[in-house]
Amino acid sequence: MSMMDHCKDFLSWLDHDTSLNIFKGMDDPADLARVSCVSRSWRHFVIANGLSKQLCLRMFPPLSRVACVVELNQHGVKEHPEVGSSNSMEWLALQKDNRVYGYLARCCMSPVAMDCIAKAIGASSTDNIPQESIDHTLEERDNIAGRFSYWSSNGQINPNVPETLTYQLGSQICVIKEINIQPFQAHFQMGAPIYSAQSVRFKMGHQKASLDSLADEMFVWTYTSPEFPMAQENRLQTFQLPEPVLCIGGILQVELLGRVQRQEMDGLLYICISYVQALGIQLSPAFSVEILDPSGMFVLKRDQRVKCEPHATSDDESGILNENVRRELRDFRRVVNILRGHVMGIGAEDGWDEEDYEDDDFDEDVA
Repeated sequence: MSMMDHCKDFLSWLDHDTSLNIFKGMDDPADLARVSCVSRSWRHFVIANGLSKQLCLRMFPPLSRVACVVELNQHGVKEHPEVGSSNSMEWLALQKDNRVYGYLARCCMSPVAMDCIAKAIGASSTDNIPQESIDHTLEERDNIAGRFSYWSSNGQINPNVPETLTYQLGSQICVIKEINIQPFQAHFQMGAPIYSAQSVRFKMGHQKASLDSLADEMFVWTYTSPEFPMAQENRLQTFQLPEPVLCIGGILQVELLGRVQRQEMDGLLYICISYVQALGIQLSPAFSVEILDPSGMFVLKRDQRVKCEPHATSDDESGILNENVRRELRDFRRVVNILRGHVMGIGAEDGWDEEDYEDDDFDEDVA
């Protein structure tokens, strides 16, 4: 056998289905990228068979709802292929899919995880507003300026009445790996009871239209987790999802199921949470989505001007400074709200107006 026979590409020896099964065996986006660099014929095979897209679909089944893929160029406008034959147009579309899905898969494989919750949307019930607002669950500390920081549900006689906490994530599209929750321990009550739930479950999805109500019909849930038991312990409890979840639409809901702790003073059952954290990878602004109501399909957009940066960059110091300012602002708001709740005769128009002091304004001041 000649030297040329030894060097012959195995793709020419095998039938298409066998070659396809071999390439599909790669479950790491980096391996698929390396394979594409071996030769022109291998790169052509990867692109023509949409292997990057197929890998993403295996990793994250919700991507099956992608209606189309759009690339934004350096000017922020959609890339349009030049006029040509149907074959050339189809090949350009395949190349675009390979770029977008290949990059998406690599970004989703990042080992770096961060808290993806941006803000609280609302709770199914709240015992005292603003002293026991859901906003307090975004703060890791359970004591601020000498006041306990936590969310509390309304009291119930029936232990099976559930509660929900709904949050907006910091990215329209992100990968959530685990959710951490710390029940609240009421040290100011006899026996220092812990107001945890019996179990917890998580939903992820997107909003339909506006968020005028927290009713389920306002949201489309594309993922529902298994039910996890919650310990009656004052610690940050980790709930590892069976596999990383691609949240499309940026809405997370925490379902608290079953009440275990009765308050001595009124005999009612409560659930109280001091901190909620969702760890994962935020894919914006490199990626964004456009939900196509009412079908639930969506457009996946890739902005070529930016890269996925799941880890801290050279702007660490300014980021820390901004976060410190936000934390101090939140602390000040809570102190003022607590005082407003205890001082008679002060109307909302005389007190703290949060709209006048948005976090974005402080970002500009400290930038």
